[in-house]
Amino acid sequence: MQPPCNTFSIQNTIILRFVASDMLLVLCHAHRFLFMKFLIAHKKEMTQKFAQDGTVVAVTVVDVPECTVLQLKNEQKDGYSAVQLACGKRKNIGKSRKGHFKGLGEFRFVKEFRVAHDDLANFEVGKILTASIMEVGERIDVTGTSKGKGFQGVVRRHGFSGSPKSHGHKDQLRMPGSLGDGGSQHVKKGKRMGGHMGDAQVTLRKLEIFGVDAQKGQIFIKGAVPGARHSLLLIKTV
Repeated sequence: MQPPCNTFSIQNTIILRFVASDMLLVLCHAHRFLFMKFLIAHKKEMTQKFAQDGTVVAVTVVDVPECTVLQLKNEQKDGYSAVQLACGKRKNIGKSRKGHFKGLGEFRFVKEFRVAHDDLANFEVGKILTASIMEVGERIDVTGTSKGKGFQGVVRRHGFSGSPKSHGHKDQLRMPGSLGDGGSQHVKKGKRMGGHMGDAQVTLRKLEIFGVDAQKGQIFIKGAVPGARHSLLLIKTV
């Protein structure tokens, strides 16, 4: 007669097999919807929303126009896999752009998103993407152009502390100081100095979607995103 522990282990093995099979079915079922999603949007404003526990959360309101799938690029023909999205309207369009649009519309913005080769099957030319494809709680990467600050000194641009404000430091409070040694007789590459600040492409990663208003075509993103109001944003899921 075998000890009862073996019977218990056999039962556990059977239960684990059933649990593993159920999890596999769930994963296989969910895999059909686990593909990269992306949109072209415009930053509207920042506001605040209340979470379910009553805490106040700062969010960015993003307007999402109807985005049309313009072209699918594959590795065999183009060397890489990508999806081209287009949105907005433009009055004067050249013949070359009209030929590329293929009668789908007169678009103002055309942006490209790299995807895996298997994800191309989830898209087709002419398909319209809206804010409804996003879900609350999803993590996204947001790319935009930061606000331009013009020419700035080292204190604002790089966070230098400046010189002491005591006697003997006239007109030196916000100066960069020495630019290097006298032996090399040139400024080294990468030296932090005053110059143009802002107006650069910035990507914030793994931001959380706080809410989605499909009727108004708006997405509420937790926290701040780069860019000024009405600037263009590229959103893609992680």
